[in-house]
Amino acid sequence: MNQLLGAHTSTAGGVSKAILLAEKLGFNAIQIFSKNNNRWDAKPLDLNEVEKFKSLWEKSNIGFIVVHDSYLINLCAANKTNLEKSRNAFINELERCNTLGVKHLNFHPGAHVGQGESDGLKIIAESLNIAHDKTKNFNVSSMIELTAGQGTNLGYKFEHIAKIIELVDSPERITACIDTAHIFAAGYNIKNETEYEKVITEFDLIIGLDKLQCFHINDSKKELGSRVDRHEHIGQGYIGLEGFSNIMNDKRLTHIPKILETPKGKEQLEDLENLDILKSLTR
Repeated sequence: MNQLLGAHTSTAGGVSKAILLAEKLGFNAIQIFSKNNNRWDAKPLDLNEVEKFKSLWEKSNIGFIVVHDSYLINLCAANKTNLEKSRNAFINELERCNTLGVKHLNFHPGAHVGQGESDGLKIIAESLNIAHDKTKNFNVSSMIELTAGQGTNLGYKFEHIAKIIELVDSPERITACIDTAHIFAAGYNIKNETEYEKVITEFDLIIGLDKLQCFHINDSKKELGSRVDRHEHIGQGYIGLEGFSNIMNDKRLTHIPKILETPKGKEQLEDLENLDILKSLTR
């Protein structure tokens, strides 16, 4: 059973380096940062590096690339200055994706920081409307990542994602990413086979499996419903091999790219071990 499998891959030395590293490791799906993920400012992409990235990608076996946005961005920030900075930074991230030819920008919805969930979701949708209006005709989706719900983070309920989709002016620009560690910590039991079926059915009914374009495939250091976001190697956390077997053998999901965000060293050899385990689970 051929699936799109890979990991978050380093762009140290330039975005094209991620393609070379992914090819070396045998990935056919990757996630990257297009800039320093812990800084607001971003140097413009070097056009020679962009052309090299596109050329190497075209010649590679990589079938899927997603960019993850900066961790500083909060599309429902309570502080008006931070909200404006977040919106501008998000627009810049979409522009960078468009320049690279990457069709998905993965982002965390945001933390309402006391404004309340309902208002937070409205502000996120407003932020997305502003960003999409500034990037008309871009073939780049805003990919909402399901969260663990730590602190005041939104996106830990399927209903949150559905509400954002309902409120945006361009719902066709919205896709979704399930992080397995996040939804497990949020209380969705994907470990138990019967409960797993209920979770996927619920996702389809509330959001729609057509919106699901990516998995972040991570085990969880924390237990079911903990609302704490901590990633662990495959089979070494509370989800365990059972949960990943459910996903890897679900025919509805075989076409959806599955990308690791588990702990790793510079050479990313740990990713190879985790991918071998995932592959071994397929029946």
